[in-house]
Amino acid sequence: MLRSYQVAEFAKPLVASESPLPEPTGAQVLVKMERCGVCHSDLHIWDGYWDLGGGKKIVAANNGSLLPLTMGHEIVGTVVAKGPEASNVEIGQRRLIFPWIGCGSCAVCQSGAEHLCAGKAQALGVFLNGGFASHVLVPADRYLVDYGSLNTELACTYACSGLTAYSALKKIGKLPDGQSLLIVGAGGVGLNGIAMAKAVTGQAPIVVDLDPAKREAALKLGAKDAIDPRAEGAGKALVKATGGVAGAVDFAGSPQSFEFAYGALRKGGHLVSVGLLGGQTTISLPLLVMKGVSISGSYVGSLVELKELITLAQQQHLPALPIEVRPLDAVNGALEQLKAGGVVGRIVLSN
Repeated sequence: MLRSYQVAEFAKPLVASESPLPEPTGAQVLVKMERCGVCHSDLHIWDGYWDLGGGKKIVAANNGSLLPLTMGHEIVGTVVAKGPEASNVEIGQRRLIFPWIGCGSCAVCQSGAEHLCAGKAQALGVFLNGGFASHVLVPADRYLVDYGSLNTELACTYACSGLTAYSALKKIGKLPDGQSLLIVGAGGVGLNGIAMAKAVTGQAPIVVDLDPAKREAALKLGAKDAIDPRAEGAGKALVKATGGVAGAVDFAGSPQSFEFAYGALRKGGHLVSVGLLGGQTTISLPLLVMKGVSISGSYVGSLVELKELITLAQQQHLPALPIEVRPLDAVNGALEQLKAGGVVGRIVLSN
């Protein structure tokens, strides 16, 4: 029997459900969930919309998320059944699932960027049922990644939190000595970014967050400094101390976080915007041109990047963000705590 906790109505508590176990066909694989992270993106799906600013929204139902839906996209589990065409995995193997599955046929998917699918995306926990369940049906065995001897709780966070941070930091690239990296937002994704920042960019980051507990966690994970953006003159002091940062990643994604990061850039600097808290901001076009800065959006990451991240984690022994493991039936409390901003690191559900 497949047990799951589903969004039956947006913004309402998830509802327990039972159904027969699906039988995999073709290259499909049935995975028994062992660990599944609770991600801030789940809150947007749960609420049913993303705030675009100016009163505009992306409504989940209009974008392909149909109810009832089992959320959860940071999934590690054991293969328990497979279709006749699933030749790259065996029953009993433990695997990390790449959840950002596309249609497979559009030009974007064909380029290897399935996470940016321009067709009918099949992302697990977003459009197809995901990991807040006892079992997950994966569309094809190619989306299962061997995570080796990595800690299971940490490995599951790499499917979204870690992958998102890794892909964003790759866009910054290697920074020469004397050049500063800024990370805004030390939530689950931000902390994963802090943990891998030096390995990816060559520089320990300066971190900005409103929450003193998250700033403390950032320092423990190797941040060079941790700043409260509400402190008087915080932005000006940062620019004075660094000459402006060469790279900045905004893992929060609010107007305030974006403006702080953008204002901290030196001439020729690069800002990568990642967070989805929502809203909009205004940019002076002449200053954008005269400073020669660049702004990139970055949304999760590709299957190739996830495999790169797993290799990096195995070789570099990246520090683990704080993780609290709770039983699957505690999912509603985990979502509520995350929504209230009370989670430092990641809550991971156990089946």
